[in-house]
Amino acid sequence: MSEADTQVQPRKQGLTRRQKRAVSRGIQYAVFVAALVALSVTADWDRLQNQFAQADLAKELFPDIITLALRNTVLYTLSGFVFGLALGMVIALMRLSPVGPYRWLAGIYIEIFRGLPALLIFIFVGVAVPLAFPGTEIPGGTYGKVALALGLVAAAYMAETIRAGIQAVPKGQMEAARSLGFSHTRAMASIIIPQAFRIVIPPLTNELVLLFKDSSLVLFLGVTLEERELAKFGRDLASQSANSTPILVAGLCYLLVTVPLGFVVRRLEAKAGEATK
Repeated sequence: MSEADTQVQPRKQGLTRRQKRAVSRGIQYAVFVAALVALSVTADWDRLQNQFAQADLAKELFPDIITLALRNTVLYTLSGFVFGLALGMVIALMRLSPVGPYRWLAGIYIEIFRGLPALLIFIFVGVAVPLAFPGTEIPGGTYGKVALALGLVAAAYMAETIRAGIQAVPKGQMEAARSLGFSHTRAMASIIIPQAFRIVIPPLTNELVLLFKDSSLVLFLGVTLEERELAKFGRDLASQSANSTPILVAGLCYLLVTVPLGFVVRRLEAKAGEATK
């Protein structure tokens, strides 16, 4: 056998997986940069600035957009969150109840209020309730109506979140509590529910962010100038000035709250993930 036959011919090797991933990322970055360049070149920035970024008009919004609109938005959100959390807890316990009618009622409520748009709930609270109960006033005026509307929507989602948190608590916790002489109710209130809330804090905080944005639907309840929230405030000022700068500023005010809350949600989820390891 000749020496040439004994030599092993080198095999042609392609790109490794790491190299392929690097090439793929490079292509994605290149496409992203190209899209940004195309957008910056083709957009009419002067018209956008005239319509959305009038500095003088933006200054006129302060301090009312903070002291009035943002304040009302926060109050509406917190009132809806508190009512929704209380109602959601009741619905979650009904969902877990051994009594059949309680479970059925809770299931029907969750399916209905998770399936209906929040806008319809606001219209129902603002129009249907006064028609169904003439002369009856919801306590708290506009704040009470918003708390009811937002709470009815939020409770359906919170109930499922709380139920999942309760079921995530190891069954041994209840068994240990009962062996120590705790009643079922006392064990739930003292041991199970506190542990469940530690589990569900991240999704509940995320629900708070969603409610903060849904509070913009308060305009369908008919509010006074002093009861306007961010979206209504920006819309009214945009109509008066024939310019969209107030809407942009209102959107930035939303971000002042939702971005920090989103960061809190991510931190809580990270801590919850570390605790489960």
